[in-house]
Amino acid sequence: MSEEPLRLGGMALTNGVLVHGPNAWACAIRLPDGRLEVASDIKRYRSSGVTNPLLRGPARLAEAIALLPQVRRRLPGTKLPFERPRVLTSMIAGAVVAQFARGSRRLGPAAQELVAALASLAPAAVALRSSELAAYHGAEHITIGTYEHGEAREKEHERCGSHLVGPLLGTLMIGNVLAARAPAQFRLAARGLASLGALAASTEIFSWMVRNPDHPLSKALARPGHEIQHRLATAEPTAEQLEVAEAALAACLELEHGYRDRD
Repeated sequence: MSEEPLRLGGMALTNGVLVHGPNAWACAIRLPDGRLEVASDIKRYRSSGVTNPLLRGPARLAEAIALLPQVRRRLPGTKLPFERPRVLTSMIAGAVVAQFARGSRRLGPAAQELVAALASLAPAAVALRSSELAAYHGAEHITIGTYEHGEAREKEHERCGSHLVGPLLGTLMIGNVLAARAPAQFRLAARGLASLGALAASTEIFSWMVRNPDHPLSKALARPGHEIQHRLATAEPTAEQLEVAEAALAACLELEHGYRDRD
């Protein structure tokens, strides 16, 4: 009887791919001189023990973010997408536009939140304009998808974080429209709670979508993310870029299996 594939996640870098499983992570990068460099380790923080629906989404996000310092220490040559100057500039600009939209008297509450939400997507759009990043994103999806399904897969993946866009935009709009009705002195706190609630709710919706991929509502919610993947977020990788992703996957699986056998 064949072994059930592990549930893996990943992240595309400007010069490589990060793959992580339930207990371990591995990262492979292509150095400027063409050499391939790989590092792996056990996760220092795991969110698997968090079962509260309100906390699962933020905990999973924290787990992914906690990997980045580990990766940077083991692979100093790693180039993270948000470190590029134009991405940082777009993050600041997006925050300014969002703040301006929420203070506009010409826009209704729903329109304010729609503009603010779209502005928040600007950094990702700017980052993905790099053909290297989009290609490594495609390599990540192809490699993980092929491992999970046992056959060659395309550059779009059903669990890509881009599928959170539909649920997250919807829940953010609803939450912040309600927060706008709070008394002025509590409005900032209400917006913070609304954002946390939207992250938690959208993560739960996303999990439901993964379990029910053929449901009409699931397909509708996944459509924005699929279009983002197809048109913007991924590109066909070269053989050299696929080699990087495959090296990260192999190192991650080796450490995962060793961790399991140790227990």
